[in-house]
Amino acid sequence: MTDSEPSVPADPADALAAVAALRRLADQIEDAAVERAMRAGWGWPQVAEALGVTRQAVHKKHAKRLIGAGVTLRRR
Repeated sequence: MTDSEPSVPADPADALAAVAALRRLADQIEDAAVERAMRAGWGWPQVAEALGVTRQAVHKKHAKRLIGAGVTLRRR
C-alpha cells in the first residue's frame, strides 16, 4: 500500500461499518450545505452543478426537507 491509498480495516465488518458511517456523515454535510446555499439565494441549477447531479435529482432529494425547515425555494 502506498501513502496515497486509504487505510482499510482488515475485518470486512469494520470496513463496511466505516463506509456506512462515512455515507451518513456525507449526507448530513450535503443536507446542511444545500440548505445554506438555498437560504443564500442559490437556485436548484446552481446547487445541482456544484454537486455534480441533475437539478431534478437535487430537488427530489432535498425539496421536501427544505420546505419543512421553512426555506423559501426559488423556481430557477
